Amino acid sequence: MPGMCRGRRKFLAASLALLFIPALTWLYLSAGNFQVKPLPLSPLETQSSTVTSRGGALGGGVAREALELRVREVEEENRVLRRELSRPPRNPVGIGQRPHHANHHGNQSKTHSEEGTGDNEAGLKAVTSGNASECVQQPPVDKCETIHVAIVCAGYNASRDVVTLVKSVLFHRRNPLHFHIITDSTAQHILASLFQTWMVPAVRVDFYDADELKSEVSWIPNKHYSGIYGLMKLVLTKTLPPDLQKVIVLDTDITFATDIAELWAVFHKFRGQQVLGLVENQSDWYLGNLWKNHRPWPALERGFNTGVILLLLDRLRKLRWEQMWRLTAERELMSMLSTSLADQDIFNAVIKQNPFLVHQLPCFWNVQLSDHTRSEKCYKDVSDLKVIHWNSPKKLRVKNKHVEFFRNLYLTFLEYDGNLLRRELFGCPSETDHNSENLQKTLSELDEDDPCYEFRRERFTVHRTHLYFLHYEYEPTSDHTDVTLVAQLSMDRLQMLEAICKHWEGPISLALYLSDAEAQQFLRYAQGSEVLMARGNVGYHIVYKEGQFYPVNLLRNVAMRQVNTPYMFLSDIDFLPMYGLYEYLRKSVVQLDMANSKKALVVPAFETLRYRLSYPKSKAELLSQLDMGTLFTFRYHVWTKGHAPTNFAKWRTATTPYRVQWEGDFEPYVMVRRDSPEYDRRFVGFGWNKVAHIMELDAQEYEFVVLPNAYMIHMPHAPSFDITKFRSNKQYRVCLKTLKEEFQQNMSRRYGFAALKYMTAENNS
Repeated sequence: MPGMCRGRRKFLAASLALLFIPALTWLYLSAGNFQVKPLPLSPLETQSSTVTSRGGALGGGVAREALELRVREVEEENRVLRRELSRPPRNPVGIGQRPHHANHHGNQSKTHSEEGTGDNEAGLKAVTSGNASECVQQPPVDKCETIHVAIVCAGYNASRDVVTLVKSVLFHRRNPLHFHIITDSTAQHILASLFQTWMVPAVRVDFYDADELKSEVSWIPNKHYSGIYGLMKLVLTKTLPPDLQKVIVLDTDITFATDIAELWAVFHKFRGQQVLGLVENQSDWYLGNLWKNHRPWPALERGFNTGVILLLLDRLRKLRWEQMWRLTAERELMSMLSTSLADQDIFNAVIKQNPFLVHQLPCFWNVQLSDHTRSEKCYKDVSDLKVIHWNSPKKLRVKNKHVEFFRNLYLTFLEYDGNLLRRELFGCPSETDHNSENLQKTLSELDEDDPCYEFRRERFTVHRTHLYFLHYEYEPTSDHTDVTLVAQLSMDRLQMLEAICKHWEGPISLALYLSDAEAQQFLRYAQGSEVLMARGNVGYHIVYKEGQFYPVNLLRNVAMRQVNTPYMFLSDIDFLPMYGLYEYLRKSVVQLDMANSKKALVVPAFETLRYRLSYPKSKAELLSQLDMGTLFTFRYHVWTKGHAPTNFAKWRTATTPYRVQWEGDFEPYVMVRRDSPEYDRRFVGFGWNKVAHIMELDAQEYEFVVLPNAYMIHMPHAPSFDITKFRSNKQYRVCLKTLKEEFQQNMSRRYGFAALKYMTAENNS
């Protein structure tokens, strides 16, 4: 057929050979009256089969050996042919299903044009236009070649989007990756912590300060919702390292359905002065016919979308790219006044003047899911897709007949357990990660036969952590008395958040222990809550689940480290602080000179056994409920020692703050300065986690002062899984006692003679 590529002829010839060679061989051998077993159909059968027949008498040993040699040659030819012809096609990714990665070197053999639906005529047109895969196989990407990816990311929401993009890339990848992320200070803080705790092998991340680049593009008026950050792809030649030759540039709203190495291999197809790899824009934007008086920037025909860009940085620099785009932007802005699509408008204006710069990518490398696009003409079947681009401001709510498939693909990576992506790339040397090496060395020193091995191991487990999962806003107060409430929780305590926000108007720092799927449930819950969405000063920090214990003290430490006020109130999520406690604590800071003394201000704790409680508005009302039996001092029935030193009898009549002495098992809820010691990570689950922290405060000579007009109330809930294990598992209690004794010994070594009292203190925990 005219226009058919040579590869299809080879395919036909190879298929015929595969069918007829075994038949001819069998006829040849049968004619010689030799009994030969059928040729095996797989290498495994070849290894276990015997070709010759020892019963034949004709022809002699020499003829038989010659025939055996010929059979082996035919088998080897067949094996090579089968290897070429039996590569499985790519399948769409389903939830919990890993895709096949056959033939990753090039584009697919199907030819689908944006202009057609994949039939022969459209396929031929696509080959000539460059909008579909060609029959020429791409040069392979070296097994250990590093693939460089650049992303511009700013703010809290974009940081979440980047995680989903990175997951999709890591899921399919077989090569080392080097991410170059241009960020503002917010996104850098979040992503640096995330990648550091993620600890994915053969992944390197470098950050570039977007604030230093603003002056390069701030002179360009831009109406796009991405703001100034939407223009920063223009300055990548200046931003990225001068020795970096090529890079794949991605928007944050991208999802990969294939190995990114396939896209990296397309660089080999660049010819002449081609320096930009782009997919044609799939909307009519640049045609100027979307509405009356619509006047877009100049573009080559339909223009190009910049959600996915292949940049040959070394050639761009030689072409003086900086000067080229600046002159074009200055000229067009004289009539256009501003950009509507940020960097995309300027890229297209440059290409309009210099068409030779662009290498047009097949459109399945950037299927643009916005309304009124021709994205459905990019593919005949969803299994053909390689990159999905959610480039509509409405994101997942776009219109497309396959939108449910795209949405499920996106949700698969959104909720995919990121811990499963920590797999090694065998055979590829990677840069030395000292943190990982030190961790492995520490773990190797633990005795796996120790009955408490799992407890000890948990202390060193690195949990993937996503700080500021939601938008956060905080303005420091001028009087330096501000206080942040610190707490931790898991999914089963989520219902407490709204109530706490109603009781505490100040900043809050929360660490949430969730799986990836639970994190998305929390996101939907928070975004659907008017109470939570009205509060910008709550920092939500996701610590992802790993291991069999609830890492309570790690969670507290994560929340404490993100406190940006001078003081913090260390609470628990199942306590409701009294109305007005925030302002009361701020006044106490001044009254008790907290800035110049080491004090821990104790907030007396009470509890109710009723799920419905008329929360007391004053101390007098609380005392009345205490006398009626509606309220009790916290853990009065099961663990009196934990709060007995608070001296509730004195508190009933106290009008001024009073000092109390540390006693064994004391575990009050306190307000301290931000520089106070962290919690000891060896204590996980239930038992001794707060006790050890209060003990260390005492060892550092903190003074415990009870506030006379402050209180908090514990709300009833089902027992946690950890307290159930503590009560039912004897080994759990034995290990907790062992860890407690080791902690007390450590205290004695650190604080000397003054800490001996902790060794002799009588406690029953």
